Amino acid sequence: MSDGIMSKAATMEIPISSNGDTGSLPEDDSLEQDLQQVMVSGPNLNETSIVSGGYGGTAEGIIPTSTIKVLQAEPRCPGRTPLLLGSGLHQPHPSPATGGEEVVRGIAVEKFDIVKKWGINTYKCTKQLISERFGRGSRTVDLELETQIELLRETKRKYECVLQLARALTNHFYSLVQTQHALGDAFADLSQKSPELQEEFGYNAETQKLLCKNGETLLGAVNFFVSSINTLVNKTMEDTLMTVKQYETARLEYDAYRTDLEELSMGPRDASTLCRLDAAQSQFQSHKDKYEKLRADVAIKLKFLEENKIKVMHKQLLLFHNAISAYFAGNQQQLEQTLKQFNIKLKTPGAEKPSWLEEQ
Repeated sequence: MSDGIMSKAATMEIPISSNGDTGSLPEDDSLEQDLQQVMVSGPNLNETSIVSGGYGGTAEGIIPTSTIKVLQAEPRCPGRTPLLLGSGLHQPHPSPATGGEEVVRGIAVEKFDIVKKWGINTYKCTKQLISERFGRGSRTVDLELETQIELLRETKRKYECVLQLARALTNHFYSLVQTQHALGDAFADLSQKSPELQEEFGYNAETQKLLCKNGETLLGAVNFFVSSINTLVNKTMEDTLMTVKQYETARLEYDAYRTDLEELSMGPRDASTLCRLDAAQSQFQSHKDKYEKLRADVAIKLKFLEENKIKVMHKQLLLFHNAISAYFAGNQQQLEQTLKQFNIKLKTPGAEKPSWLEEQ
C-alpha cells in the first residue's frame, strides 16, 4: 500500500483547494529547509516495547532454529498414532517456535504500520507545504499570534547583536586591565631602582593600581550583564521558540488534514468514500485539538516572556549604565555601591588565584 501511495505522490497533480493568488516563486533554499523540517520527525523503530532485538533477532521465548533437531516419524499405519523415533511418547504439542514466529511477525506488522502512518503524514504535509508556497492552497493564519512570533524572532536577533558586542567589550576591557596591571608593576619597579625619579614613578604606579582596581570592579558588573542577557536570549527566548516550532508543525498538519477532508467531502458519497470520510474526520479532529492546544501554549509563553524580558532588561540596563558612568567619572565609591545594589560579588577572570591587588 505504501509503494502505491509514494508512486501516486510522484505523479499526481496537487489539487487547488482555494482561490489563492499565485505569488512569486520562493527561493529554493527556503523551500528545501521547510521540506527538511517536515521530514525530520521520522519514527524511531527501536522503541518497540515487545522485544529489544527488533525484527529478525531472537526474542525471549523463541528457540533459535539452529537448536531444533529434525525428528523422523515412523511410517503411518491405519488406526495408529505416529510415534517419534526413539521415543515411546505420543506426538508432542506444537513447538514454542510457532508462538515466537507469531511475536516476530507481530513486531514486523507493528513497525510497518508506524512507517506507513509516518509516510502518509509526511506526504500530506509536504503536499500542503508545496501547495501553500505556490499560492494554490489555503493556510490557517492567526495574525495577532504570528505578528508576536515574528517580533520575538526580530528581538532575539537584536539581543544577540547586543550580547556579541558586550562580550567584545568585556574582552577588550580585560586586555586593558591586564595592560594597566603590567604597567603599574613596571612603574613600581622603576620607582625603587631610580632614586632621581622615585616620586614620579611612584604616583604613576599608584594611579595604574587604582585604575586596575576600578577596572576589575567594572568587569564584574559587565560580566553579570553578559551572563543575564545570555540566559534571556539562549535559554528563555529559545525555549519559547522551540514551542513555536512545534506549533508551526501542528499548524501545517492541521491544514493538511483539513484540505484532505475538504477534498473527500466534495467527492461521491458511496460506501467506500463514507468510510474514508469518517476516518479523515477523526484524524482532522485529532490534529485540530493538537493545533489549538499548542496555539494556546505559545500565546501563554509569549505573554510571560514579554513580562520577564521587561523585568530583566530594566535591571540590567540600569546596572550597565550606573557602572559605566561611575567608572569613567572616576567615582570608585559609586562603582562599588552599584555592585552592592545589584548583589554582585566581584569575580575577576582567574578567580581561583588572588587578585593582583590582594597580592600587593
